Amino acid sequence: MSQSKTFHLPDLGEGLPDATIVEWFVKVGDSIGLDEPLVSMETAKAVVEVPSPVSGKVLQLAGDAGAVIVTGAMLAVFEPDPARPQRAEGHDTGHSHGGGGGHAAAAAAVVQPVAAAPVAATAAADAGGERDDAGTVVGAMQSSNAVHNEQAVSVGGVKAMPAVRALAKKLGVDLVRVRASGADGTVSLADVKQAAADPAALLPSPSGRGAGGEGAGASTATGSRTASAVPSPQPLSHQEKGSERTPMSAAGKPMRTRPPGAAAAADAVASGQPEQLKGVRRNMARVMADAHAKVVPTTLVDDADLHAWIGKQDITARLIRAIVTACRTVPALNAWFDGEALAVTRHPQVDVGIAVDTDDGLFVPALRNADMLDARGIREGINRLRMQVEDRSLPASELSGYTISLSNFGMFAGRYATPVVVPPCVAIVGAGKLSHDVVAVIGGIEVHRRLPISLTFDHRAATGGEAARFLKALLDDMALPL
Repeated sequence: MSQSKTFHLPDLGEGLPDATIVEWFVKVGDSIGLDEPLVSMETAKAVVEVPSPVSGKVLQLAGDAGAVIVTGAMLAVFEPDPARPQRAEGHDTGHSHGGGGGHAAAAAAVVQPVAAAPVAATAAADAGGERDDAGTVVGAMQSSNAVHNEQAVSVGGVKAMPAVRALAKKLGVDLVRVRASGADGTVSLADVKQAAADPAALLPSPSGRGAGGEGAGASTATGSRTASAVPSPQPLSHQEKGSERTPMSAAGKPMRTRPPGAAAAADAVASGQPEQLKGVRRNMARVMADAHAKVVPTTLVDDADLHAWIGKQDITARLIRAIVTACRTVPALNAWFDGEALAVTRHPQVDVGIAVDTDDGLFVPALRNADMLDARGIREGINRLRMQVEDRSLPASELSGYTISLSNFGMFAGRYATPVVVPPCVAIVGAGKLSHDVVAVIGGIEVHRRLPISLTFDHRAATGGEAARFLKALLDDMALPL
């Protein structure tokens, strides 16, 4: 009698605690070959296709689309076919499971209770406190302690799971116009794919909203999905009725007709229901809170004078070049700090983490070896990273391991800031919005173009003098004509 083989979810990144099932490429009873696509999984960093580790028959699958599977938990069970090619025992599948026996034992400890009672396990985790995952796309991650199912969430009048929204965004499908076939008006993956393949099947665009995206305006079909989700206002009590005021003032303007307490309750209903942070935003919140608790931040601010610049120049590329120059001048800020061991690691190379703002949350990809790149190489590297972030194709390895960070928030608004230093990094540079300022010069005044610069550093790892010298070196390089 043939033996079954259990395939556990591998680590799809650098310490990612879990991943969400987007789409199975097989079903129970199907035959699959070695390294053929098994399932598409979405992490906080990317959508990844996981290949089959064996050739054989599929006996069991972990869950449906939208289910969140903990790293190391059972993903699928196979009946290997001895007549077909198989991978040698212990051969690398392209994904890391982490350490050896210790990790396997931990994974087994996780899988056993979850398989027996997944609902109970999830409830216990919620009752006992927050999940054990920590970190975000900008930091380290730890394993969670339960397998749970993502719930369909209503946003903009459309009820869909996060994986469905991610697919719709990737395919450019407006979820408001998709015909929902799921229970309770939920939009499924199949609905999105059908809409992408046959645009004629889309619902008419609701009036009062722009094309694309999930707008506030609702069609009749959309409104039917949301009507039941909003509770009806409760009738006023006798006391409340007695305290009602006339709806119009003497000047003919509308007035509040309920006491402050009743009005606040009504506003709370109208504003919607609380929604748990998930994915990138959940992890970002954890890392920011962790950084706030561990780092001793100090911020210096000044302005880079760009008056000597000749012609139009790439500001972001110039900022990165100036950061490289400053790191060479003061290596203490191009470093990692271990707060527990009180140890500093200074790096010979400069890998700049560039903050990229998206609708899903903050990503910080690393521009590797910025100290070896010219202006063109820096720009090409930035464009590549931004493109990979947008289409969620960025390898997980590119979202960690940078030695210093840059946040160029001035492209939107703001002059100075206190950017968050995320351990183990020691420093982050923030660039504000360009301005034209009156500057005193010998013999009079001039109007110069200036760039506000903020430098936040961990005062445990660097002195104020080192930070000031770093900032001066950066400003001096930015002031050069080329």
